[in-house]
Amino acid sequence: MAAFLYRIGRLAFRRRWTVALVWAAVLAAVGLAGMTAPEAEEEPFSMPGIESQEAFDLMEERFPGAAADGATARVVFVSPNGEKVTATENKKAVEAAIAELGDGTQVASTVDPYESGAVSEDGSTAYTTVTYKVDAAGLTDASRSHLDKSLEHARDSGLTVEAGGDAMEDMGGPSGTAEAIGVSVAAVVLLITFGSLAAAGLPLLTALIGVGISLFAITALAGPLGLADTTSTVAVMLGLAVGIDYALFIVSRYREERAKGRAAQEAVALATGTAGSAVVFAGLTVVIALAGLSVVGIPMLTEMGLGAAGAVVVGVLIALTLVPAFLGFWPNAILTRKDRKARRAGGTPRETRKVNGGTRWASFVLRRPLPVLLAAVAGLGALALPMTDLQLGMPGDEAKSTQTTQRRAYEALAEGFGPGFNGPLTVVVDAKDADDPKAAAETVSERIGGTEGVVSVSPAQFNESGDTAVFSVVPTTAPTDQETKDLVSSIRGDRSGIESAAGATFEVTGTTAMNIDVSEKVQSALVPYLLVVVGLAVILLLVVFRSILVPLKAAAGFLLSVLASLGAVVVVFQQGHGADLLGVETTGPIMSLMPIFLVGIVFGLAMDYEVFLVSRMREAYVHGERPAQAVTSGFQHSARVVVAAALIMIAVFSGFIGDSDAMIKMIGFGLASAVLLDAFVVRMAIVPAVLALLGERAWWLPKWLDRILPRVDVEGEALTRPAEPEAEPAEKDLARA
Repeated sequence: MAAFLYRIGRLAFRRRWTVALVWAAVLAAVGLAGMTAPEAEEEPFSMPGIESQEAFDLMEERFPGAAADGATARVVFVSPNGEKVTATENKKAVEAAIAELGDGTQVASTVDPYESGAVSEDGSTAYTTVTYKVDAAGLTDASRSHLDKSLEHARDSGLTVEAGGDAMEDMGGPSGTAEAIGVSVAAVVLLITFGSLAAAGLPLLTALIGVGISLFAITALAGPLGLADTTSTVAVMLGLAVGIDYALFIVSRYREERAKGRAAQEAVALATGTAGSAVVFAGLTVVIALAGLSVVGIPMLTEMGLGAAGAVVVGVLIALTLVPAFLGFWPNAILTRKDRKARRAGGTPRETRKVNGGTRWASFVLRRPLPVLLAAVAGLGALALPMTDLQLGMPGDEAKSTQTTQRRAYEALAEGFGPGFNGPLTVVVDAKDADDPKAAAETVSERIGGTEGVVSVSPAQFNESGDTAVFSVVPTTAPTDQETKDLVSSIRGDRSGIESAAGATFEVTGTTAMNIDVSEKVQSALVPYLLVVVGLAVILLLVVFRSILVPLKAAAGFLLSVLASLGAVVVVFQQGHGADLLGVETTGPIMSLMPIFLVGIVFGLAMDYEVFLVSRMREAYVHGERPAQAVTSGFQHSARVVVAAALIMIAVFSGFIGDSDAMIKMIGFGLASAVLLDAFVVRMAIVPAVLALLGERAWWLPKWLDRILPRVDVEGEALTRPAEPEAEPAEKDLARA
């Protein structure tokens, strides 16, 4: 592997113009394809294999043209000063507002609350549902503007008017603020790390090129493959983070080789052969983790994982080819000012200092490995403890800021009609084989209506064929309460008896049931996903490090960091400790997809740090250093760069904490805390402590396994050669760069 990549780096340096033009052509081609591609149609969220999705599919089949996925806006009217919404003036204002709301060009229907009985018992609150002909993504700016103006006109009458529903969601897409913050912080970190504008700018430039290629490629494929917007968002986030990191490691190794007196071309080739090998295997672990999301069986997660994996592959290819080519254009500009000055004076740069922050920290851990290990494990264990109280769900309008109309509408409906009104269950009765479909639907309705925890059941509505009925069930408790989950389980648990009495089958769906089913499916998929991803990564690290214990230690460290980060998420977003500091106004269940999303992304990034850090230790050990000395050497060369890479990751993810959406805050906080814990506690403390305690045993591998494992030479053993202090002619020609 190292020898092959050595040749790749040397060729890219020598043929730098060709390499640069090829990547420019690729960027131009995918850019043109992306800009000319037809706009992708937003596909509705689907979750194969769960009851709520099957019921939804049955509704679409039996109620054709009913716009089951059409956007809705639930507009709530609250009378002022204890008045009734049924009072003459208030009723006129409500009816005028409903008439204006119904005038929208994309509106399919509105409902009169006085005819449908959508007035609270105390007469203080009424609501209407505005149904659109298209889904939320298909609403035009004119339709959204018309909705907002209608609400403002209704408020002018003195009524309190709020609105919720997916028609109120902002479909403008990500603003790019978080990415801008990440790039800005990355630039500062790189400048401090390298002390050179060129060295700091090169990783940013190549990462942005890689992100551009990935983003345009996803845009071009979005239409034919039906990709969601989240696919490109995650690809950009991870492509930017790993793109900077991978280039950072190549550039850092290049400067190290130049400091040893090697010529530019040889330094580039060696950097690509050694650090490039680590980049390849680090990238493979990330790709395994992201592509492994397809195991869960959620189409959206599969798309996000494969899209981000593609962005990582592009980042690896650019690090191995375009970075060496750019180093060929500016071989000396990448060096520090002192090193460039020394070269202009005819000398050679000073070699990297033997003692730095990394060696001092490694020496500290090596002197007291057991206390450091126990303290780190105890700290992570304490953070992980709240994970035992993890409750999964899909927060809705109740998790939004009180400054939003959706949150205020949610609270007004809960106060006027009860907490369960915001999360009704939808029951679909398939009476196709029943002798009397109406009697069958009535039996199902009565039996479910008599279940403890049900407030009311709406009249059943039949399709044109008269063989399928739909009715709503209002629970006594809020959508995210445990009691509501228990109610759904109870209704489904009584299925056999109800169906036997009715002579028809039924299924439970609706947003609340869908969220419950999604949570259960994700929980059941988490362990298989971990087994697949961790198992494949352990095998990969076994090949890289030729050790049994190092890969197992890496996997155990990852599990500690991800459990601790999930515990931190529970503490803040579920239990509410410190929530005010992050602007979280309402606590509740953790987003269903959060754990598996966090595991997938953080596992890949954690293995990045593991490969970069431990590969330098393995390299030193293979080249004759004692185990403890090899740990120190690894920290001397890699600690500063790993810290810089982690700070960049944390900055990118922390940018999302300032978002107004509670779920985005949760994702940003979870990813930032996971990287913080993994990079600074697991990789910087637990890894050296464990290696110090294991000594020679850390690199033990059974002879029979050593014979059958492929040799990839990540350490660059085949590349060991004497330094070349004399600059090559090509370098002298570029000395003024």
